[in-house]
Amino acid sequence: MRPADRLTTEAIRRSGPAAGVLAAVALIGAGLELALPFVLGRAVDTFSPTWVGCAGAVVVLLVACDGLGVYMSATGGARAAAWLRHRALSHLLGAGPGVTRRIPEGDLVTRLGLNAEEAGRAADAVVASVALVVPSAGALVLLVLIDPWLALTLAGGLVAIAFVLKRFLKVSTVIAGGYQEAQADIAARLVEAVGGARTIAAAGTAEQETRRVLTALPVVRGHAMALWRANADSGVRAAIVVPLLEVLVLAVGGWRLAAGELSAGELYAATRYVVIGAGLGPAIGSLGRLARARAAGARLADVLDECPRAHGVHTLPPGPGTLTFRDVPGLDVEIQGGSSVAVVGTGSTRFARLAARLDDPETGEVLLDGVPLRSLTRESLRTAVGYAVARPHLVGDTVADATGGSRTAAVAAGADEFIRRLPHGYQTALAEAPMSGGERQRLGLARAFAKGNRLLVLDDATSSLDTITERQVSTALSADTRTHVMVTHRAAVAARADRVIWLHDGRVRGFDRHLVLWHDPGYRAVFQGGETR
Repeated sequence: MRPADRLTTEAIRRSGPAAGVLAAVALIGAGLELALPFVLGRAVDTFSPTWVGCAGAVVVLLVACDGLGVYMSATGGARAAAWLRHRALSHLLGAGPGVTRRIPEGDLVTRLGLNAEEAGRAADAVVASVALVVPSAGALVLLVLIDPWLALTLAGGLVAIAFVLKRFLKVSTVIAGGYQEAQADIAARLVEAVGGARTIAAAGTAEQETRRVLTALPVVRGHAMALWRANADSGVRAAIVVPLLEVLVLAVGGWRLAAGELSAGELYAATRYVVIGAGLGPAIGSLGRLARARAAGARLADVLDECPRAHGVHTLPPGPGTLTFRDVPGLDVEIQGGSSVAVVGTGSTRFARLAARLDDPETGEVLLDGVPLRSLTRESLRTAVGYAVARPHLVGDTVADATGGSRTAAVAAGADEFIRRLPHGYQTALAEAPMSGGERQRLGLARAFAKGNRLLVLDDATSSLDTITERQVSTALSADTRTHVMVTHRAAVAARADRVIWLHDGRVRGFDRHLVLWHDPGYRAVFQGGETR
């Protein structure tokens, strides 16, 4: 079984009792559909009020089954989609931010949003598709009881229908997958554009960006048209097969009626059983939903293929927070515990990610107090290392959650004053606390200060702070005993650090005090726009 089909099967199981209820309702509904022609046939033959009443009762029960089926389909689909989203998101968080290098953020949003919803409908699609076999099989059996010749006629038609449905499912799954990928491409481009909205507005390139975002729109249209053509093709085949079967059954039934082997009611029931048994229209709809669910499941399974970051079983011994890059190509350095080191030049963000173990080096090891970061338990790593970025994503319901719950850390980050001015202070909901870029940075810094008890990694985390606040943060850092690794493009920040790691193309070009490195024109060019991160 493909990973996508295994995931879809598990989603069906996670839909709760809905799948079982749907199956029961489908079976009962199929039985009622099979009973209706017989009951109507008896009503025609006998003109009995009892049989007419039975026919009415069957119709009412069919309507009730349909209503319950719709409700349980929505309930089960929502439960399955929620489980898929939770599993995929948990896996993504475990795999780390490196996932976005393979799958763009907008694509991930589409997979966890729209695709999870489509895959969550698998239970309804599978039950509906399988349930359609019951009326066909039942119709065939009942036709055998009425007249074997009629059953043989229907059996020949069902073989042709099976080939039509098999081809439709295969083609639709491929097309639906392409359609979903094209949708994700547009979403990825849109997320990129939204992230750079200010730059786009300043440059006056909104029209060009709109065209760029919608580049994949013709591809979406092409896949949509292909889906319509596949449905239309199967619909045309249905329009040919079903009436042809009815004509053949009527011809055979008329011959048997003339021979006195059938009654008029039995002939009517036989024609209805043919329509039920050859129900190609409902089958196309159910298989279309199943195709979309399988394609969506494949996209989610691709996310789950990303290997989660493994953690070890060791904890840190007592130590000052010495950070060592050992046998990492171009980055063999050791940062003494308790020191403050600025990192500048190209490749500085990668250096910070390695130091905080957001990424692992392909070769070599990064050690904290002599222990490889990859061998630490998750809790030990999270407790020891704090990480802040230029554009933090605030986590939690309230401002207190976003700062890690430490007012001392908020004071050190220069965030306490503006937090206390909020309507509910630290308990203000994040959704009700509009903030500038600098204020968001302060909350991100506060969270890093609250979490890392040995090592603070600041990836340009003070770039949006005003001069006074940055000076306040620098003062707090200078009084702090933890090891500080600060990615920066400001000469003033580098000057306040104990030492500076100067990177060029991801390799250490210099490791000394700022004033010593300043004599090198290449180093000065880093702060004059000559190099980028």
